[in-house]
Amino acid sequence: MTPRIEDYALIGDLQTAALVGRDGSIDWLCLPRFDSAACFAALLGDEENGHWRIAPKGAGECTGRGYRGDTLVLESFWETRTGTVKVVDFMPQRDEAPDVVRIVEGVSGTVEMASTLRLRFDYGSVVPWVRRSDGHRAAVAGPDSVWLRSEPHVKTWGQQYSTCSSFEVSAGEQVAFVLTWHPSHRPRPDLIDPYEALEHSLEDWEEWAGRCRYEGPYREAVIRSLITLKALTYRPTGGIVAAPTTSLPEQIGGVRNWDYRYCWLRDSTLTLGALLSAGYVEEAGAWRNWLLRAVAGDPADLQIMYGLSGERRLPETELDWLPGYGRSAPVRTGNAAVRQLQLDVYGEVVDSLYLAREAGLDAQPHAWNLELSLLGFLEAKWREPDEGLWEIRGPRRHFVHSKVMAWVAADRAVRTLEADPSLRGDAGRWRAMREEVHREVCEKGYDPVRNTFTQSYGSRELDAATLLIPRVGFLPPDDPRVVGTVDAVRAELGQDGFVRRYSTETGPARGTAVDGLPGGEGTFLVCSFWLADALRMTGREKEARELFERLLALRNDVGLLAEEYDPVSGRQLGNYPQAFSHIGLVGTALALLSEDAAG
Repeated sequence: MTPRIEDYALIGDLQTAALVGRDGSIDWLCLPRFDSAACFAALLGDEENGHWRIAPKGAGECTGRGYRGDTLVLESFWETRTGTVKVVDFMPQRDEAPDVVRIVEGVSGTVEMASTLRLRFDYGSVVPWVRRSDGHRAAVAGPDSVWLRSEPHVKTWGQQYSTCSSFEVSAGEQVAFVLTWHPSHRPRPDLIDPYEALEHSLEDWEEWAGRCRYEGPYREAVIRSLITLKALTYRPTGGIVAAPTTSLPEQIGGVRNWDYRYCWLRDSTLTLGALLSAGYVEEAGAWRNWLLRAVAGDPADLQIMYGLSGERRLPETELDWLPGYGRSAPVRTGNAAVRQLQLDVYGEVVDSLYLAREAGLDAQPHAWNLELSLLGFLEAKWREPDEGLWEIRGPRRHFVHSKVMAWVAADRAVRTLEADPSLRGDAGRWRAMREEVHREVCEKGYDPVRNTFTQSYGSRELDAATLLIPRVGFLPPDDPRVVGTVDAVRAELGQDGFVRRYSTETGPARGTAVDGLPGGEGTFLVCSFWLADALRMTGREKEARELFERLLALRNDVGLLAEEYDPVSGRQLGNYPQAFSHIGLVGTALALLSEDAAG
């Protein structure tokens, strides 16, 4: 059976990440970066597409697992007829090369263990040449080389294009396996001591988690979400990927399968706010600096997403040799949405830089000039239709959220100039733009009969992004139009108490789905956190807290969330773990804490 998406745990080294199943199998790993080709791609195919399983011989899923304290070091336990064993999985923060370390430790009795390493480079399509060298196994194919070793030495043999081993561990005994990647044209990197690496990894993560200044309710969930966000950070540049996976489906068997191993601008303000509020000023500064580098240049060339280092070309390709998770095809790498016009991202960037300035992050002298350039472009373009926040692959529309974020850009410019008149700029110009956008949205984006803002001008469809209207300050929370919008979104987009981002239904009465794609999707988790925020802001704090606690209950046993949740099947859907979902969790927890403090 295909494991559920939430059956996986995450390990990583702040440059890439791996997914480890309950059965002890690493089914997804891209090396050396998040966006590199996978050498384990069983997640999107089967074992023949690459995996590495270590578990008791003949055993199935582990009987228990969890992270050790506030770290990204995973411990999985198997209780067998002959004894109990623990497998510790982690990726040490690298000095030179990426390593995957797996330490097998006997807890009680004696347990016979089996390891099967099936390397398949280039997303499960290339079988490497494997040889012995200095007592290690070395695999090479094209640009990739991987070395496997064990301490103490464990005998290995080749079988069906795999490297296998069998060994016993008794109480107190340990066997460590280390998998190391390097470019095939370079010499093998220096060997690490796996046991020292474990101690250093524990220290690194515990020190980082100890810097969190959040001491409110739900602290365990907040810390785990922050650790997950840190794990999705590409340390060399400060960029944060939306997820470490590609093509995990929004509907099992469907076509809504996208590559999320890139950095989205839409997440920027919420990410920055979450990091700053939790006390992670250094990470917030690195994200702000990544943002400034990525968006530098002609404002007309601003993209909705970029590569880990700010790369602009992310060509979308389908990998036809992979059947997809749960037969959900196609499997895609790259993302064609990079070419879309999404006017909301201009507001997101300006809002992020405003927030950074307000929070006292070290000033960047060119940042304000960049903002003025973006504002000038937006001033000329905000009246045009676009593809909107959700990357619609249908006709462009006048999306209400895009217009609201244009208002945000103008509003933050006015506030900045009012706070610091020494800055270059015409506050009156942006004040006039702010008033014009506000007037048009309230006239064309609001349905007075239903008392709700709509997804786009002239449409009856709703959009969960309109829940952000009071949060960004477009209207006060007690405005009847805000309350009406919250109630309408809850009623029309709600499913089992959670929220879909928009309707994907089609039919004679509704016409073609707004996104131009067949099939549906689950409830969108970050939108459900937005609903909790909106309920709190509109005076329904008890309902907000109840919804938040229901959302917390959707996390898997190690505290992770995907992009979506299907209330019918009770399964998580979409790429995993999803930064946006965990950002939503942190943001709502912080808001509820402030409510408690105010109360």
